[in-house]
Amino acid sequence: MLERSHLHDRRAAQRRRAVRRRRVGAATFAALVLALLAWVSSLGSSAHPRSASASVTRTPRLRPQGSPARFMVTRLPFTLPFALQDAAAVALGGGRAALLGGLDATDTSTAAVSVLDAQGVTAGARLPEAQHDAQGVLLDGRVYVFGGGEFSSYSHILSYDPATGRVTQAGNLPSATSDAAVAAIGGTAYVVGGYNGQQALDTIVAWQPGRRPQIVARLPYGLRYAAVAASGGRLVIAGGSHDEAATATILSYDPATRELRHIGDLPEPITHAAAVALGPYIYVLGGRGSASGTQSAAIISIDAETGYTTRDGRLQQPLSDAGAVLLGERVWLAGGQSPQGTVDAVFELTPTAPDAIRQGARSVAANRSSNE
Repeated sequence: MLERSHLHDRRAAQRRRAVRRRRVGAATFAALVLALLAWVSSLGSSAHPRSASASVTRTPRLRPQGSPARFMVTRLPFTLPFALQDAAAVALGGGRAALLGGLDATDTSTAAVSVLDAQGVTAGARLPEAQHDAQGVLLDGRVYVFGGGEFSSYSHILSYDPATGRVTQAGNLPSATSDAAVAAIGGTAYVVGGYNGQQALDTIVAWQPGRRPQIVARLPYGLRYAAVAASGGRLVIAGGSHDEAATATILSYDPATRELRHIGDLPEPITHAAAVALGPYIYVLGGRGSASGTQSAAIISIDAETGYTTRDGRLQQPLSDAGAVLLGERVWLAGGQSPQGTVDAVFELTPTAPDAIRQGARSVAANRSSNE
């Protein structure tokens, strides 16, 4: 009886151990499954960032298309009539550019229009009212300025005729808009982001003269002060402010497909920067971080197709909120804000390899034509 009792006890103990092993195994398996599900979920959320208003496709990083230009930066021998930042800067053709509105050294809005050329600065017309934080483009020989504001944001679209100096209202945006970026593709102006007086805007608005503006895409979040330029039939949207914080995201918007893609990231978050396009590259000029007084002198190139970024020189001084215009293969950077205050200087950026820029532009155009 004692042996049977011991045998029964051993068998009972074995059964208890087997049950414990099965329970531990089941618990371990369940934990592994939960961890795997959490890992897969985290991959999905990071690979496809979404918001209530937009979906952005993330594309793989590709090889860059050769080498971007580096610039020789010189200060031009004339200054603006007064220190100026946050003006709408537009190339007029023929080696001329216009600055419309802006903030002076006392942070007061101006209605002045100034025309710049190699000889210096002359006074143009005046806007209907003082404003700053607007941007503009040249369409069919006329300058169009979108929004802006003084004590509140405006919704107007202003038309400025450089030949006559006349300023008229050409339309209205869907909402009041300041702090937006603007670029043109094929006779259409695209207004990116902005601020309506209460919140940042997540819209890309397309507009042509004589037509009503249309919201054609939504950004993943409200965005102000982004650096925007057009290359290869696409908009490149770099950095900007989201919830008062500078961002590093680089987006590409294709008007033909209305697709918004995340193609890369800047080396560091940047807002209040200017941007111009030369050949296959977008150049982000200056800017600052989230805090005031953190201006940068960096020149950062972005391959418009691949999103690759490189540092390609420096400005003569750190600047944000400057007006940038492309005059042939030269860039003029007018006014802006330095850590010491608003400036009245005009800088010229000359690429050191203009032939390479032309060759790169022809290569991009040929590749795009072969793919269409």
